[in-house]
Amino acid sequence: MRGAETKTEALFCYLSPESYVPKDHPLRSIRAMVDKALAELSPQFEAMYSHTGRPSIPPEQLLKALLLQALYTIRSNRLLVEQISYSILFRWFVGLALDEKVWDHSSFSTNLERLIDTDVARLLLAKVVEQARRAKLLSDEHFSVDGTLIEAWASIKSFRPKDGPKPPVGRNTERDFHGEKLKNDTHASTTDPDARIARRSSGKEAKLSYHGHALMENRNGIIVDARITHATGTAERDTAVEMIADVAGNKRITMGGDKGYDTKECVKDLRALKVTPHIAQNTANRRSAIDGRTTRHEGYKTSLRIRKRIEEAFGWLKTVGNLRKTRHRGIAKVDWC
Repeated sequence: MRGAETKTEALFCYLSPESYVPKDHPLRSIRAMVDKALAELSPQFEAMYSHTGRPSIPPEQLLKALLLQALYTIRSNRLLVEQISYSILFRWFVGLALDEKVWDHSSFSTNLERLIDTDVARLLLAKVVEQARRAKLLSDEHFSVDGTLIEAWASIKSFRPKDGPKPPVGRNTERDFHGEKLKNDTHASTTDPDARIARRSSGKEAKLSYHGHALMENRNGIIVDARITHATGTAERDTAVEMIADVAGNKRITMGGDKGYDTKECVKDLRALKVTPHIAQNTANRRSAIDGRTTRHEGYKTSLRIRKRIEEAFGWLKTVGNLRKTRHRGIAKVDWC
């Protein structure tokens, strides 16, 4: 017997959004970690907002919505708000009831600007990392570092001489680069002045980019620090020293890295911090700054093998995490994201 299609326009529901979420859904454990971290940040949130006036979107909901945006590869704030409105799973994760009105996308972006002007994103990462440390998931002796280029949201056509005439207003005009040397010293993007022209390696196309950096502990491959800087020739090494200095203490630790970190200055700075540089040797027409004092140990070979796990984080970041090409302009916003 053929079943009849019954269309129900209105429905009374007496179930909570949580009852629709499977018990083994991965967002359950993620939400527990995030809620605990956000609860610890409550004093910082109190200091950010006035005690009078119209209530804003709770910062806890803003941050959890942004986490969904990264986890589910949602390309814009407008689409994020739209999906939260009809997804029971997303409503449950953010903390909205089934009959609660979802914010307008413009209000979401406006409220987000307040958080971008603070360091709350870094504080949230620190709280989650602290949970991993209390669970004894982190190594406090062995780390790895790496960097990657993140393409800026700006066309190469906007990369013009700093002292040249202003570009014409109107449609996307043609640009002839023949015979012109594009350098960061003499040129800048009119769309995103913080972006720098850079290439991944010799023979690759040069693009306007930012430089992303990550510091990973070697026990479980957890990222413990992440930063964005200008894309310069020394950005990777300089930022690596800064990040490892924040975790270095009185005891000796190790830091793994690729051949790009094999310079006398970088190795000298690391040793001054009591950091043993487990860096891949660069012997291409030069002498490596890493000698037998380091390479003869078995731990050196182990660090070189484990350090490659940081590429998994960059791979996730650029495919699932929506940062192959940044959606923001300006180093402050890109770094916060």
